[in-house]
Amino acid sequence: RPPSGSGQAYAPPPDLRGPLAGHNGRVSEEWWAPPPEPPRAPLELHCPTLVLLVAIVAVLAGSVAGLVVHHADDSSAPHVTLGAPVAVGNSAERPQGSVAAVAAKILPSVVSIEVGGPGGGDTGSGIVISGQGFVLTNNHVIASASAGSVTVVLPDEQRVNGHVVGRDPVSDLAVVRVRNVSGLRPAVLGSSASLAVGDPVVAVGSPLGLAGTVTTGVVSALDRPVAAGDGSTQSADDLIDAIQTDAAINPGNSGGPLVDASGAVIGVNSAIATLGADPTANQQGGSIGLGFAIPIDQAKRIAAEIIAHGYATHAVIGVRLNGTYPGIGAQIADPGHNDAVVPGGPAAKAGLRAGDVIISADGHPVTSADELIVAIRKHAPGEHMTLTFVRDGKHRTVTIVLGSARSV
Repeated sequence: RPPSGSGQAYAPPPDLRGPLAGHNGRVSEEWWAPPPEPPRAPLELHCPTLVLLVAIVAVLAGSVAGLVVHHADDSSAPHVTLGAPVAVGNSAERPQGSVAAVAAKILPSVVSIEVGGPGGGDTGSGIVISGQGFVLTNNHVIASASAGSVTVVLPDEQRVNGHVVGRDPVSDLAVVRVRNVSGLRPAVLGSSASLAVGDPVVAVGSPLGLAGTVTTGVVSALDRPVAAGDGSTQSADDLIDAIQTDAAINPGNSGGPLVDASGAVIGVNSAIATLGADPTANQQGGSIGLGFAIPIDQAKRIAAEIIAHGYATHAVIGVRLNGTYPGIGAQIADPGHNDAVVPGGPAAKAGLRAGDVIISADGHPVTSADELIVAIRKHAPGEHMTLTFVRDGKHRTVTIVLGSARSV
């Protein structure tokens, strides 16, 4: 679980990933123009029993609520000018690429998020991704905001109201907006595609409410299938292909950035593995060197769709997987399931059938249903994906045009 303080139409939607990065890698304001309404399609990949790699502990507790979109005009709110961020020691004197220099670059773009609700208050972190006031965070951080308030604490410790633009439980991402605030410094959004195990990283956020905390580590693994959300209400298919890091991440870090040695955001901190926590006793475990972040390449596309529509879409192939399959690979549910393969869906059009076992996706081995799900999650609707499967002992390879499904 995350860390916490508490119709058959498959036409692709527009590719919203690229426009997020503007000149010099900064967020471009042109990407807010709403693209055409994406089609709806059946959700897929329902795995009744999926065994995840690790036990995940919520960094911000709370049930996952439905989509919340606020259109209230708060133009009457007082205008806030962001002051100079708190000085980070003598970081200006540190060499380029040092941890201190990286911290000085990213800290002015990191905020704390406080959510009030009937069940109490929760805290998390967020990343400023636009001078227009958009802040990227985890869905589980603002999960209780539908019944309460969101307060964004700016880098200079000023407190302003935030409005939830939209949320995506499937990827555990959400966007909050603050208005009438000038001087916001958007973070540089990098790329997670070229990451390698061993790359140095820095995590920033508000663990245990301690804003502006910086921790260091390395990328310790890639493509870890990890459950999104707080583990209470999400589907078994809500998985992220997480970046694993040993940078210390604790309750309150959720929604904060994981950055590379240049200070560019390469992930959104979302979850930790822990030992000895007892959720029934309202206890939380701390970092044991296993933290997980959502890759920024996925997060950029999801954020763009949320800002444009208030919701996000995800790639689907239109099958039901057998989560209890004992062999190696991801098996499409047995013919006894009427919905094993969605009629007219991407998999059906490519000739896949119930009982087929998918063993490779885009040339990479698939050993379980979880691995196939996260491999599909890496793609946007409308993209092509190559699958190799086994039927009657024979290997076959097909290319699928991925369909689209709304997450909420």
